[in-house]
Amino acid sequence: MRMSISKNKSKAIFLVLSLVILGACAPQPRQESSATEPKLKTSCKKGSIRRGDCKLQGLAEQTQEADSDLWEHITSGFQLTDYTDNPRVQEYFEFYRDRPVYLQTISERSSRYMHYIVEAINERNMPLEFALLPAIESSFDPFAYSHGRAAGLWQFVPVTARHMGLPRTWWYDGRRDVLASTEAALDYLLELHSRFDGDWLLAMAAYNSGATTVNRAIRRNRKAGRDTDFWSLSLPEETEAYIPKLLALTQLIKRSEEEGIAIAPIPNEATFEVIDTDGQIDLAQAAELAGISIDEIYHYNPGYNRWATDPNGPHRLAIPVQSAEQFRQALAGIPPSQRLNWRRYQVAPGDSLIKIARRFNTDIATIKAANELKSNAIRAGQTLLLPSASMDDSHYSLSEGQRLAAAQQKGQSTGKQAVYHQVKSGESLWTISRRYRVNVNELARWNNMVPKDPLKIGRKLVIWQSEPISVASGDRGSRSVIRWVSYTVRRGDSLARIADRFSVNVNEIAQWNNIDTSKYLKPGQVLSLYVDVTQLSGR
Repeated sequence: MRMSISKNKSKAIFLVLSLVILGACAPQPRQESSATEPKLKTSCKKGSIRRGDCKLQGLAEQTQEADSDLWEHITSGFQLTDYTDNPRVQEYFEFYRDRPVYLQTISERSSRYMHYIVEAINERNMPLEFALLPAIESSFDPFAYSHGRAAGLWQFVPVTARHMGLPRTWWYDGRRDVLASTEAALDYLLELHSRFDGDWLLAMAAYNSGATTVNRAIRRNRKAGRDTDFWSLSLPEETEAYIPKLLALTQLIKRSEEEGIAIAPIPNEATFEVIDTDGQIDLAQAAELAGISIDEIYHYNPGYNRWATDPNGPHRLAIPVQSAEQFRQALAGIPPSQRLNWRRYQVAPGDSLIKIARRFNTDIATIKAANELKSNAIRAGQTLLLPSASMDDSHYSLSEGQRLAAAQQKGQSTGKQAVYHQVKSGESLWTISRRYRVNVNELARWNNMVPKDPLKIGRKLVIWQSEPISVASGDRGSRSVIRWVSYTVRRGDSLARIADRFSVNVNEIAQWNNIDTSKYLKPGQVLSLYVDVTQLSGR
């Protein structure tokens, strides 16, 4: 397990930049190292369920000083430098150059995590441009959530997270765990790099849009007798911008002084140590032991969804280096059985495990394990032992539930009134937005979701409205019957014509299909429509 990253080790790690590249995972050879330089080994096992649980081994003593500013070290390890004159790169170079505040934001947000990311990249002898990939993916926000249900610094979607062994439970989401997701993202890039014959640009394109999409584009070009490099492929618009953005950002940081842009330095040293907790622990208690705020615990450990770590692991916490020794000593004085509060609860008539779990902010599996229950059956009068948070929910402000509550209250500042809707079978954000006559993107944002997220029956959604609409009255909302329609564009079609045909508006079609209203439709293009079939009578 990667438990502690000391300053001596972190300095030695950067010597890896001068090692000979032994594998095929880097596109360019590096300067050969001397016999006295350290070699890196890791105890990470390929295919490990818990990624990020690695430990650096066999580090020789440092033989030279590393750059004191981490940005200097990063820029010295850039390898993808042949594209600075590309017009698409230049376009985004100018875009970022005109937004120095954004660069400062990136520098501030990344300061907690950048040293760990750079170490992981150096271990793999990969281009250090990848240290900036989270800036493009999430703006270095570990709590970021976007379309396709992508989450975390590296924006893993569920299917790729499963492929890379990132667990997702009620308590924990490996996609947001900085340690685990960083290891998984870099391993995935290496996998794609190998699959696309050592081409880093194609590997990045596949990371963004999927290997199938890139392979399909390559086959099209080969069939047409065209080049198959990244710049020659026809890829999704987001992917075509993705790589130029990264290359532009890395070049701007390299030339920041020349461009007159001040970027706050980041010390080239570890910002946290990873400490074994030997079991589940209340995050408020952990914060108290370390002498830091609960929010700070969450910022360093954003993978934990709730008020405590996952009872099934990972059993570790990243703690700021200045607090690590205090935390380690304080933790040693508390037996594992006392790192959570426990309460006894007498089952009432009508209770079920799911009701009790929701009431006490825990999950069914934990209740069953603590009480050695073999099934979900319980009886009135039965006594259950339940884990409970040591503080009120509001103190865990960056837990998943509290982040959702904060998102749901954002509409309050606009002077609108809140309406709550409980999700029923067959409903989606699209159908609910039509029913309440609100924008689906706003509805998703109010509930910390994205428009295409699936809904769970019984989930309570907040809807902010200027004037409450009674959906039980005789208005159009109560009579609406919304159906999903797949429509294939025909010759002569336009967004306006399709909108008129199905009694929807142009902006809705654009939102549903993530298309630009200023661009022409192509015959054969398939559109998703959410249509009120009661409005189509006689058409």
